[in-house]
Amino acid sequence: MPRFLLLLALLAASTAAVARDRIHYMKPGPVKLESGGRKWAAHTLKKLSLEQKIGQMLMVQTQAGFMNAASPEALRLHEIIQRYHLGGVVLSVPVELGVLNRTLPYEAAMFTNALQRDAELPLVIAADFERGPSMRLSGTTVFPHAMAFGAAFGANGSTQAAEKFGEIVAQESRALGVEWNFFPVADVNSNPANPIINTRSFGEDPRAVGELAAAYIRGARQGGLLSTAKHFPGHGDTSTDSHLGLAQVSGDSARLNSVELPPFQQTIAAGVDAVMVAHVTVPALDAAPNRVATNSPGVVTGLLRDKLGFKGVIVTDAVDMNALSALYVGAGGTGRAAVDCVKAGNDVVLQPSDLAAAFNGLLSAVRSGEIPEEQINHSVLRILELKASVGLNKARFVDVNEVEKLVAQPENVAFGQAVSDAAITLVRDNGQAFPLKRSAGTSNTAGLSYGTAPEQSKRIVAVVFTDSIHGNTGRVFERELRARARDANVFYVDPRTASALQNEIVVAAQQAQNVIALVGIAPSAGKMVQVNGQITNTVSLGDAPSALMQALIQDAGSRLAVVALGSPYLAQQFPEIQSYLCTFSNERVSEVSAVKALFGEIALTGKLPVSIPGIAQRGAGLDRPAVVAASTAASTRAQ
Repeated sequence: MPRFLLLLALLAASTAAVARDRIHYMKPGPVKLESGGRKWAAHTLKKLSLEQKIGQMLMVQTQAGFMNAASPEALRLHEIIQRYHLGGVVLSVPVELGVLNRTLPYEAAMFTNALQRDAELPLVIAADFERGPSMRLSGTTVFPHAMAFGAAFGANGSTQAAEKFGEIVAQESRALGVEWNFFPVADVNSNPANPIINTRSFGEDPRAVGELAAAYIRGARQGGLLSTAKHFPGHGDTSTDSHLGLAQVSGDSARLNSVELPPFQQTIAAGVDAVMVAHVTVPALDAAPNRVATNSPGVVTGLLRDKLGFKGVIVTDAVDMNALSALYVGAGGTGRAAVDCVKAGNDVVLQPSDLAAAFNGLLSAVRSGEIPEEQINHSVLRILELKASVGLNKARFVDVNEVEKLVAQPENVAFGQAVSDAAITLVRDNGQAFPLKRSAGTSNTAGLSYGTAPEQSKRIVAVVFTDSIHGNTGRVFERELRARARDANVFYVDPRTASALQNEIVVAAQQAQNVIALVGIAPSAGKMVQVNGQITNTVSLGDAPSALMQALIQDAGSRLAVVALGSPYLAQQFPEIQSYLCTFSNERVSEVSAVKALFGEIALTGKLPVSIPGIAQRGAGLDRPAVVAASTAASTRAQ
């Protein structure tokens, strides 16, 4: 009996220990600041030292993925979170050979839990999930770029898909431990030469951009995900990538009020949680030298906070971007940049290249009276209330066991593909380049093929234009193409290989019945291309690929179908194109949609959300019915 009592006592002690150590997992609901959260924020603020307050206003970027707890990387991350009392982190992933090395969902969820364990106060974890978590993580629901939504739904004013998009992104992000998305892009892409916004924008019509952005916000907030309207006061009418240099929004006040600002006003009305300020010069708002929107009190406080009445969190674009950092070379560096951004009215300083300098610079500025501590208190209270609005005052960890239930649900994967299909826009059609015919003997299911008649061998030649032949662009397209035409001849070219392969490709194209040029051009930070012998920041095809494209246009002529896998402005370079389709994205779902469109498996109903100078106006798009029954179309899963 005593032994039994001893065992019972040990069991009770063990149970009590488990109860003490039990983890409380987040249970996301709609974004809402309840009275309890408001009290928590106010109470927490009172307990914070000045150093802790400054830390809450700083966010750094880290690469999500497995780290051994004793590795130098993990120890360094642990150290900076605690030493600088960080308020949040931004998840990213490494780039290898120019290709994102996407993390798996389970890795991401475990990583965010590890980050939260290191923090004294709950972190708000953010990410650039502009196309959902698939932008950084594999195995998640894939969506096309924002401009695809503009093509599919902008012309008819429907916003339901954008709202559902927000809900799905929220569900998957929160399952992985991400509470804050730096999206939607509220920029109006009115400049075809814009190298960094482009397809990230919903289009060039301020009304449609604002409505779709607001719809996304409603969906995201309903699903418990914080949203961010960017890049205030507008980055759409620029021709410079602010990652590389200083971009200018040159419109006057009338232009700003009629084009750039309305989408931001609509997002504010929709309840957007944060606004990200751009590193662009806006002479109509602030003509001072060495002044960009981010460090301009007139733009951040005068316009955004006071005139537009935005009450949420204001965050800088990444402070390590060249457009801002170059202004402070020899002029105080990162520390001075952080101080000026906070003095302008920003609550969060994002990704300073020198964290210690930013932290110490802000600390010194407050202690000297250059920045009133009362202003710091207002900013930190907004940040704490932001955290409380997504339940971080109650729990900070995610249940990894829920990931398989919430991420990449089949109906959501199908929805992402359906949006991509609906976006395909036929700009030109000579009636000869497509629809393509299946090879004899190919199967209609699961992407499999059971042989091709010898005389049809290589009747289709496809040329994939990509930034790097080592990347993923075109791989899904090739898989889907071969499911319908097994012996299609597929070439991959990039700026380094296009010239060497040109003769071989042209000969193959001359012998083919149909030729497809799939051109993967999408905006990416710091992209440089050789055009007319000069290295420049552009979304155009470079010299060598352009020469190959011109040769294909000349030799294949009416047999050539050009698919813009990304930027629709490609046709400006090649006005002789006779058959031209736009996907508005280079995501995997877009490659599937391109093949389905070429084989007539989907109706083509998309409308251009932007004008292509010399080619077509916004709203243009030729309608074509599907010629193959949906039940016989090949597999479209793009995971």
